[in-house]
Parts: sequence; structure tokens; C-alpha cells
Amino acid sequence: MNSILILTTLIVIGALVFDFINGFHDTANTIATSVSTKALKPRQAIVLAAVMNFVGALTFTGVAKTITSDIVDPFQLPNGGAVILAALFSAIIWNLITWYYGIPSSSSHAIIGSIAGASIAAAGFGSIKYHGFLKIIEGLIISPIIAFVIGFIIYTIFKLTLKNRNLAKTNKQFRWIQIATAAIQSYSHGTNDAQKSMGIITMALIANHYVTSTDIPFWVQFSCAAAMGLGTSIGGWKIIKTVGGKIMKIRPVNGVAADLSSALIIFGATYIHLPVSSTHVISSSILGVGSAHRIKGVKWGTAQRILMTWVITLPISAVLAGCFYGIIQLFF
Repeated sequence: MNSILILTTLIVIGALVFDFINGFHDTANTIATSVSTKALKPRQAIVLAAVMNFVGALTFTGVAKTITSDIVDPFQLPNGGAVILAALFSAIIWNLITWYYGIPSSSSHAIIGSIAGASIAAAGFGSIKYHGFLKIIEGLIISPIIAFVIGFIIYTIFKLTLKNRNLAKTNKQFRWIQIATAAIQSYSHGTNDAQKSMGIITMALIANHYVTSTDIPFWVQFSCAAAMGLGTSIGGWKIIKTVGGKIMKIRPVNGVAADLSSALIIFGATYIHLPVSSTHVISSSILGVGSAHRIKGVKWGTAQRILMTWVITLPISAVLAGCFYGIIQLFF
């Protein structure tokens, strides 16, 4: 086997591992509210999320094309295979660290920061396509703000329309609705998050001259969808505990409002081919709902800890990727 084929094989394996980890790392966010309100038992929630993530990942490819071509130019990137492998190593390690400590960090921030960091290490700051890169960063920053606002509005509407209803009866009814919203949210997660690995693999295929188009091969789409579905089936209990209980005490009405808010934002981003962080969006939706319910009931200390992780993920993953590139380029 020649070195390019070995490198490409390692990248494909690494991207699928990243998707697998993304499955149990980020998917915990999509089912956290339904598990914490007991709308679904943990095993039921995980099976539902795994199936819906798989289906969602097979539905779209626009975000994958953005990852492939809008951060760096895969047709012009020197030693592109080593750059991409370094980015994957960096993103995987950061995801595992944050998963171990139960911190709902962003896989999107990790992989985008890693691609940028490895590219800069290989070819300098001029290798970054700043128009596309800044557009992605703007989406990552703005989407949680919008999610917070939408969550606040939706729950405020719920409060006004349901204020004369019996609380216990309303929550019981909303448990059934929450099963549907958990499925919708898991599907939306698959439509956006799984595509990041699809874009990485396609970028590697272009850089190593196996394909000449940014179109996503079906085998790439299917394998990434399967990896994310399998990872989802493992679950992420530490993150479920953080998102589902340490931000605010969640009841079914709160959970439905948060699920609808975040799914709406993620679907909108997928529609315009923009990668967003499901972690950011879901956590911000819960914060918005919690603020509309009772602002003192939000555990702002946990929110501050999550926010700090969001801020540091991009630079840390970029530096890690640059270091990994320095090692990998010695061998390829």
C-alpha cells in the first residue's frame, strides 16, 4: 500500500470514529430533556435518537459541502491528507476530554477549529478561506443567541395559553408530545452534525486525488450516518445529567418548548447549508425556556461553565491540531 492510500484509509477511519464519538457525545443533548422529565426511559430515548439520527444523516448533504470547501480549499491545500488527519485527532481528543468530565462541549467548534489550526500549521494563515470561515463562525455564535430568544418566546406563549390549565394534567399530556419533539430534535441533529464527517472524508478524497468534485459520495454519507447512529446507541449519561438537570429543573412543558426551539434553529441552519453546534443550540434553548419560566430557577453557574468551554474549544482545538500536524507530517 502506498502512503497516500494509507493516509486516506486512516482519515476515513478517523472520521467515522469522530462521528461515533459525536453520536454519544452530542446526541445526549437531544434526548436529555425527555429523559430528565421521564417522558422516555433512557433505553427508549437512545433507540429513538439512534434511529432518527441515522435517518437525518441520510437526508441532506449541503452542510457537508460547506465543510469540504468553505474553510480551506481542498484542491490547493499542501499535504492535505496530513492536515485532515491532524484535525481529526485533535477533535476526537477534545471531544473525549469534555465527555469524560461531562461538559457539553461543541463537536462543531472542535472540528472547525482543528481544520483551521492544522491548515495554518501546514500552509500559513493564507490557507484559510476567510469569507467562508467567518460565515461559519458567525453561525456558531449567532445560532445559540437566536435559540435562547426562540426558547424564551415559545415558552412564554405556552405560559400564556396554558395558565388556566391544571399543571399536573398539562405536564402528563406534554410527556406524550415530548416523545415526538425528542424524535424531531434527534432527526435535526442528524441532518447537521453527521454531515461534518462526510465533509471531512470528501475533503480528504479531493486532497488525495481520489475524487474531483465536492459532491458527497453515497458510501461516505451512509457510513457516517451508520457511525453516528451506532455512537448514539452507546449514550452519554454524564452530559444528559448536565443538560437535563444542572441548567434548570425541567418539566415536560419546558422540555417541549426547548426541543421545538432547538430543532427549529438546527433545521434552519441545515436548510441554508450552515454547520451549527447542536450543543450550543440545545443548551441555549433550555436557558431561554428557563429564563421565561423563572429566571432565578436557572442554574447560571452551570451555564457559565458551559459558556467558558464553548469559548475555549476553538483555540484549544486549533493549537492541538497544529501540534498533531507537526508530528504527522514527519511520516507522510
